[in-house]
Amino acid sequence: MSLPFMKLGTLVLRTLSKPIASRLKKEAAINPRFRTSIIGIAQANHRLTTTLQRRIYGHATNVEIRPLNEERAVQVAGDLIGEFFVFTVAGGALIFEVQRSARSEAKREEIRIQEIEIMRLRDEDILKEMELLKKRIDELEKATKGTRLTNSQTNNVK
Repeated sequence: MSLPFMKLGTLVLRTLSKPIASRLKKEAAINPRFRTSIIGIAQANHRLTTTLQRRIYGHATNVEIRPLNEERAVQVAGDLIGEFFVFTVAGGALIFEVQRSARSEAKREEIRIQEIEIMRLRDEDILKEMELLKKRIDELEKATKGTRLTNSQTNNVK
């Protein structure tokens, strides 16, 4: 019963993370201290992606890369922060689901191990009972052989 609610909860969390990411982007553009710190992140990201694109397409990589203007850098950094937040929430939900599934599988495995142990103990009990029955059969056969001998000896005497 709790499984549908857990899945529904993670879906709601992922859905709510998008507006929160949008709000983070807006706040990043407004807050002056945060704005100056994210501009550096956006410029570093711009240099990295441009260099990678140049290498992929076989262009010269020793060319100077022009930095983004401040507004574009803030916009790119805001997008990065928003996407990072959404990715983090989705990754957290995925990790949560995997761990929950692993715990569930571990419980099922423990139940299977217990069932196997119960069957093994039952098999041992059955084997012991069979050995006991074989001993009783042997004793009965010995006892019946003894009575046969005494019956045949008495019949021979008559």
